[in-house]
Amino acid sequence: MEYIYAAMLIHKAGKKIDEETLKKVLSAAGATADEARVKATVAALDGVNIDEAITKAAIAAPVAAAAPSAAPAEGDKAKKKEKPKDEGKSEAEAAAGLGSLFG
Repeated sequence: MEYIYAAMLIHKAGKKIDEETLKKVLSAAGATADEARVKATVAALDGVNIDEAITKAAIAAPVAAAAPSAAPAEGDKAKKKEKPKDEGKSEAEAAAGLGSLFG
């Protein structure tokens, strides 16, 4: 994802997105640039109108966000209501054990 962010930053700065510039931005951000990913990112963005892609993505995002969330299944509700049983020592037994630490 950092490769796309770097490419968007380069585009916003008005520079050409090429391998050298992408590597510089990634290294300035503290990321290690992978040669194969850099080449793949530059090749994938070759000929893409980034402004148009951002505009289309901005229009599609609210539609996806407006989708209703799925209701939890009945099985999930039953699992949430169950509490684990405490099968340990009683409070008196636990207190007696603590007393021996300071005895």
